[in-house]
Amino acid sequence: MTMDIQAIEELAVKTLEDFKGRDIQIIDISEISDFADRMIIATGTSTAHVKGVGNNVALAFKDAGFPALGVEAGPQPDWVLIDLGTVIIHVMTESARAHYALEKLWEVKPSSHDAASE
Repeated sequence: MTMDIQAIEELAVKTLEDFKGRDIQIIDISEISDFADRMIIATGTSTAHVKGVGNNVALAFKDAGFPALGVEAGPQPDWVLIDLGTVIIHVMTESARAHYALEKLWEVKPSSHDAASE
């Protein structure tokens, strides 16, 4: 099964929100990357939360018939990466997110997803 990029973004954001991921950012990297079109970044409150959110995002896509190409995380992860091909999802602790500053690394303005605006 394939999913278009909008459907991937919607399922990712919904799942991140459902499992209390914070500060969700969607970054369009299609003009500057040849490996993906979007990067979605969210913050978890602890390594256990980051691991749980990452596992639940991967499971949501598997259940939708669009399993991740890969999921990378350590035993006590401060960062979980879910590779969906055209979209890469990062769930990070606050300290890891501040340290790696992916939004700044890609030097593009992220679009913020705010559930209150829907």
